[in-house]
Amino acid sequence: MTEVLRATVSDQPLSVDEHAKLVEHAAAGAVVTFAGVVRDHDHGRSVRELEYVGHPTAAGVVAEVVADVVGRFEGVRAVAVSHRVGQLAIGDVALACAVSAEHRGEAFAVCSELVDEVKRRLPVWKRQVFSDGTDEWVNMP
Repeated sequence: MTEVLRATVSDQPLSVDEHAKLVEHAAAGAVVTFAGVVRDHDHGRSVRELEYVGHPTAAGVVAEVVADVVGRFEGVRAVAVSHRVGQLAIGDVALACAVSAEHRGEAFAVCSELVDEVKRRLPVWKRQVFSDGTDEWVNMP
């Protein structure tokens, strides 16, 4: 049985190290982490900052994604996933994920699938603010 130690959306800074500590497990031979970090460019344009706005159901969607993904794998011991909302600066962590499993193959596969599914299903929208002061919304419904 996989322990889901965190599956949420937060307006507070995220720490991948904290997520990794949460999933430590004596039966796990692997801990895999992912940090989705705000970069300073997008499609050739210089980005100054981002803002993520989440639908009120966003935290529940993260929990659904985690349940869906870990249910397809054996040997996964613990999972922690968070997506940030609010104003983020270059270098801030927007998505943190940590998975512990008995073997590295499962840990890598689950972490990768969690990141992909959260990005695909999460009702969170991104506003990019460019260095020239203009902005654009990304992935709006």
